[in-house]
Amino acid sequence: MTLLARLQDWYTRHCDGEWEHSEGVRIESCDNPGWWVKVRLKGTPLEEATFAPVSEGVGHDGFPAGPRWIDCKVSDGRWSGAGDETKLERILEIFLSWAERVGS
Repeated sequence: MTLLARLQDWYTRHCDGEWEHSEGVRIESCDNPGWWVKVRLKGTPLEEATFAPVSEGVGHDGFPAGPRWIDCKVSDGRWSGAGDETKLERILEIFLSWAERVGS
């Protein structure tokens, strides 16, 4: 299954008439340049799951320290993954691998 098909499958399984109305999954470009993926976890099995943050090429201040970077974490009931313009697929893979491993 392709990465996009996996994301669509995960999203479809969590649409319940409510969850998808309060954010669901967002994929945005950012001005670093790069990508930002945000997934609202409330109401999904991932809400209570542990996620080990992934951070590469990010300084102690939380900002990119070079041209290639990625930062994925859970905070305030939201999984967020950000990365440079080459990292969208890797961000989605990190999220989906975790989500599928947890079993949601």
